[in-house]
Amino acid sequence: MDWESSTLWYWILLAGVGIISAILGYFFGKSDTPSASQNSVQLNLLEIENAKLKSDLESCLKRLDTSKAKPLNLEKEISPPKKESFLFDAQEAKAALGKTVKENDLKLIEGIGPKIEGLFHNFGIKTWKDLAETSVDKCQEVLDSGGKRYRIHDPASWPMQAKMAYEGHWQQLFEWQEKHRAGKY
Repeated sequence: MDWESSTLWYWILLAGVGIISAILGYFFGKSDTPSASQNSVQLNLLEIENAKLKSDLESCLKRLDTSKAKPLNLEKEISPPKKESFLFDAQEAKAALGKTVKENDLKLIEGIGPKIEGLFHNFGIKTWKDLAETSVDKCQEVLDSGGKRYRIHDPASWPMQAKMAYEGHWQQLFEWQEKHRAGKY
C-alpha cells in the first residue's frame, strides 16, 4: 500500500508541475507579443523611413547622368526619365481636402507652417515641385538654418507629400495626412 500511495503522489506532483509550467509558459509567451499600439507606432516609423528612402532614391536618380550610363543590354538604351507637367486643379483639391488650396502653398504639407515655409523660400524652394525634388537631408539643413526650435520637426515625409500635391493626388494626400496627423484633433 505504501508503494502505491507514493506512486499516486508522484503522478499528482508531476501533473501539478506540468500545469504550473503550462500557465507560466503561456504568460511569458503572451508578455513578449507587442501590443496593437506598439505595432502602430512601429508601422508609422517604418512608413516615415520608407518615405525618406524613396525621397533619397529619387534624389540619387536625378543626379545620375543617364547619358553616360552604359546600357546593360546592348540592344536597349537607357532612356532619360519622362518629364511630366501637372496642372493644378483648385476645385479637385478643395473637394478632396475640404479646404481652399492655393497652388504651391508649402503650408499644405503636414508639419510646415508659415515660418518653416519662409525658411524654404530663403533656400529657393518655393513650389511643391521644388520640395518634391529636395532630399530629406536638404530639408533638415533648411530646418537647421532656423535654429534650435526647429529641431523637433521631422521632414522625412515632406518631399513625398509635396510630390502628391504637385502631381494632384489630393485624395491620397488627404488620407496620408489624416492617418499621420501629429496630435491635431
